[in-house]
Amino acid sequence: MTKFLTPWETGLLAVFLATLALNASFAPEFLTVQNQINLFQLSIEKIIVALIMTLVIINAEIDLSVASIMGLSAALFGYLVNAGTPGGLAILICLAAGLIAGLVNATLIARVGIPSLVVTLAMLIGFRGLARVLVKDNSLGNFPTWFTDLGQKGLIGPIPLSILLFFVLLILLGMTLHRSGFGRQVIVIGTNAEVARFSGLNVVRVKTTLFLLSALISALCGLLYAARLGSVRGDTAFGFELDIITMVLLGGVSIFGGKGSMTGVFLSILIILNLRNGMGLMNLTGHIQTGVIGILLIASVLLPNLLSDFRARRRKDA
Repeated sequence: MTKFLTPWETGLLAVFLATLALNASFAPEFLTVQNQINLFQLSIEKIIVALIMTLVIINAEIDLSVASIMGLSAALFGYLVNAGTPGGLAILICLAAGLIAGLVNATLIARVGIPSLVVTLAMLIGFRGLARVLVKDNSLGNFPTWFTDLGQKGLIGPIPLSILLFFVLLILLGMTLHRSGFGRQVIVIGTNAEVARFSGLNVVRVKTTLFLLSALISALCGLLYAARLGSVRGDTAFGFELDIITMVLLGGVSIFGGKGSMTGVFLSILIILNLRNGMGLMNLTGHIQTGVIGILLIASVLLPNLLSDFRARRRKDA
């Protein structure tokens, strides 16, 4: 099977299997179907956003505003529903707000030419501020029963809507990246945007599409998060961007763009979900878990560069 994987992905597979074995040794019930569903469900919104973030980073961009858009979407839904807006209409408004947020990002990045790191960092603060204005210091709930059922109950057997959505998007975005003309454009532009532009590729359109999709999926995940918890606050999804970016970079996606695969990101997601679960089994606090994820983020950026330098020296010496 490893002949279909890159060396980095093979290493990720080995780490995943080792983590799986370690967790199973700590708790025999770890491998039960219900526990595996719970493992996915506790971080489902993050791993869905990680899929579209994969394409954004391969395109040599980054979107730091995804968690704030999630929080804004959730807060807006809570505000609208508590103001008497029908749940279905509130969902459409929240998704539209997500698209508007994405359009702001895309316009400033793709058309004006401001670096995505700067734009999305500013929007991280701005969108989070809007969420806090809507909710203030309150916790808003009283959502329609059908809405919370979508987030808390199984849609097909014990499997909820959000997990089904994750695997559908994993397949669709994986095929888009590796089997479509748009995916090839994403990679070529990520490798060298100027060369791609001179080759006739519509760089602005590709980047705009990516940031619109990133914001739309983030807004949808904000709604899924609200449905799963049954309430929202102004700090909903605060700090989620750390885990999301770590999942992508640990999966072998180059922070400089032009390189990466959905297979690697999926293996990375499995590792992080199992690591968090294992640390929970060992009663490690949330702060320690966040620290471990931070170390993984640093390692996922440094190790590929160190390995690349090592190979370059070996070729030079040879």
